[in-house]
Amino acid sequence: MPLNELRSMVTFVKAAELGSLRQAAFAQGLSPQAASQALAQLEHHLGVRLFHRTTRSLALTEEGGRFLETVQPALQALNRALQGVRQSREEIAGPLRIVGPRSTFNPIIGALLNDFCQRYPQVQPDVQLDDRIGNWVEERVDVGFCIGSTPKEGVIARRLLPLQMIICASPAYIERHGAPDSLAALSLHRCSAFRSPGTGRVLPWHIRIEGSIIDQHVQLAFCTNDEQLELQTTLAGLTIAQVSSVSTAAYFRSGQLVPLLIEHTASHASLWIYYGNRDSQPARARAFIDLAIEKLGDASAYILSSDELRVLARPMQV
Repeated sequence: MPLNELRSMVTFVKAAELGSLRQAAFAQGLSPQAASQALAQLEHHLGVRLFHRTTRSLALTEEGGRFLETVQPALQALNRALQGVRQSREEIAGPLRIVGPRSTFNPIIGALLNDFCQRYPQVQPDVQLDDRIGNWVEERVDVGFCIGSTPKEGVIARRLLPLQMIICASPAYIERHGAPDSLAALSLHRCSAFRSPGTGRVLPWHIRIEGSIIDQHVQLAFCTNDEQLELQTTLAGLTIAQVSSVSTAAYFRSGQLVPLLIEHTASHASLWIYYGNRDSQPARARAFIDLAIEKLGDASAYILSSDELRVLARPMQV
């Protein structure tokens, strides 16, 4: 139904209810001329007169009375539906579709959801973690997270925190094999790398050299497409790895991992949150976005400062 036809029918019903076309115009925020034109268009469309009207009186014709009996309940139902949608938009309840990468992001989302669900128990999160790049529109995503140097196109995006990539090993590995004192010395060590689940490509390490980020391919002793498995292998003392501080900061601070070659620590990418037009988002999505920004916006829990890296690396320097 064209919007002008709907407006004309609303004008007709208001005029019948109030007994005045001028009052119907006022109730809708229209000029009397616009209301009169809308009613005339409806009568022309239907091919009948709906009102007997003079300058002082307004009365339904027989056809107008029958039309009112039919259209008035339908418009009331439509109004209830519109009010229901507006009300549900402002309720922090209902399903919430969240997507994000499995690698790196997995340790973050659990704590974030725990906080969110405690605050808003009427929301039902539907979380899909996948390293492939999907279509956020086709998948009906409310809130998404991605890792990269720039946000996804066609969405509103906000940078949350940098991904700090740290070369590291466990104390057991260093005790057994020593620690490399240069990038060149890595060729003498057992290094691991991550294979992209999306492309199947073995990803290089990202190394900072004099302010620039370069790709460093290492001689592999271990490779996997599962970040947690790579981390467990490193914690077990089997390899040297380059890991994201987002998922490993606690291991460094507890002494289970030791940062190495800290002058080459890189922050080449960031974690972003993305979503559609915020003004049209339901309240549950806006609440989740606000909490994510509050909890993850450059959060020190997931980032090691330069001073902290130096302190953590010093005991094991060789």
